[in-house]
Amino acid sequence: FNPHEQETIAVLANLILPPDEKFGGPLDAGVPEFIEFMAKDYEPFQVTLRGGLMWLDHSSNTTFDREFKLAEQAQQKQLLDTIAWYDVQTPMDEHPLEIQFFNLMRNLTVCGYYTSKIGIEDLGYKGNMPNVWDGVPQEVLDKHGLAYEPEWLAKCVDQSKRGIIAEWDDEGNLLT
Repeated sequence: FNPHEQETIAVLANLILPPDEKFGGPLDAGVPEFIEFMAKDYEPFQVTLRGGLMWLDHSSNTTFDREFKLAEQAQQKQLLDTIAWYDVQTPMDEHPLEIQFFNLMRNLTVCGYYTSKIGIEDLGYKGNMPNVWDGVPQEVLDKHGLAYEPEWLAKCVDQSKRGIIAEWDDEGNLLT
């Protein structure tokens, strides 16, 4: 993308996912760079993104007599409202370019942000963490008329044996 396109992408990303004080926003997460990387990596994105950016500027110039990135935020949102909502029953490739563009930008912005370090922190995701499992709760077992076999329960739910890999015989019986 040229500098003008990059600046427009930055403005648009912040409109799609406004920054907050605690975690920042798309620019802090490197979303414009992510979008550029994705466009370089997947060539079909290039026509949709560049065409959509041209459509934004043309529509903004026609309606407000200024480029999209220089329009007032209320004007930018007014323009985006015309392309943000679409008939979900219609396949995306049958929608006009500007709707395909905004849908792609929205998806890339959210994907880029929530897969970044600050986006993951914003979600509160801690990653895979070991836990202790004491089996299915008794009330659930009771509701379905089920019960653990004491021998199976002792082998499988004993947390002191967490590191031991279960073994079965040829008939499917649990050995350890």
